[in-house]
Amino acid sequence: MADATRPTIKGRFTTCELVKREDLTEDLVKFWIKPAQDYTFKPGQYCTIGVEGIERPYSISSSPDEEFIELFIEIVPVEHGGHLTPLLDHQKVGAKMTLRPRAKGIFVLQPDFKNHIFVGTVTGVVPYISMLRKFLNDPSWPEPVEGVARKDYQFHVLEGASYLDEFGYDEELTKLAEENDFIHFYPSVSRPTEERNGGWSGAEGRINVLIEDYLEKLGLDPKETCVYACGHPQMIEDVGARMESTDYTFIEERFWKDDE
Repeated sequence: MADATRPTIKGRFTTCELVKREDLTEDLVKFWIKPAQDYTFKPGQYCTIGVEGIERPYSISSSPDEEFIELFIEIVPVEHGGHLTPLLDHQKVGAKMTLRPRAKGIFVLQPDFKNHIFVGTVTGVVPYISMLRKFLNDPSWPEPVEGVARKDYQFHVLEGASYLDEFGYDEELTKLAEENDFIHFYPSVSRPTEERNGGWSGAEGRINVLIEDYLEKLGLDPKETCVYACGHPQMIEDVGARMESTDYTFIEERFWKDDE
């Protein structure tokens, strides 16, 4: 982009370095970035990175106690409205990007509830990964709340995708579920008959449609349960509508990038 047409970033910002990248599919990539200065955040919050003056917020999948900030990004082509992600797709290890110095967001763990139902689509699973890693790595997190014991927490990750290769953290989540009886992973593909999903033997259908049956089978006390939704806006709206007439507490991550 020519300097004459390059957007100008206003306000405070620092920089970060791309120290590792992993391409999962043609349009899904993981970045690990190293901030130029100390960077703090709460599990579930997002950071804002930029290239050539174009910025976007991305939820952080790493735990705050990890060395680098990990991001899971969907690349949207220019012809489909992509702005920043086409630029990100060309960044190589060692590249410098801008980084807003403060993480933001209130989509964080709700410690007043025993049961946490994490609903996400593809990159929408990211904040849940951060929360689970922090919970497993830090016995003092979250801070104790009256009436809820940490040992009573149950986490259920319900993730939907069109294709099985879009599950960026399925191996990690499967392993966590196998090793911890308080973590449960329920992935589903919405296009099970397509060749790209050959060999899939898990749940089928859109995750927002399956959530009610899942909750019914669990038999949880709605007043002790928080349902979270992050990902595609239509999924969030549908899950919210399904929870509206229930006693479940529902929270959502509403920021949605123009090019994702």
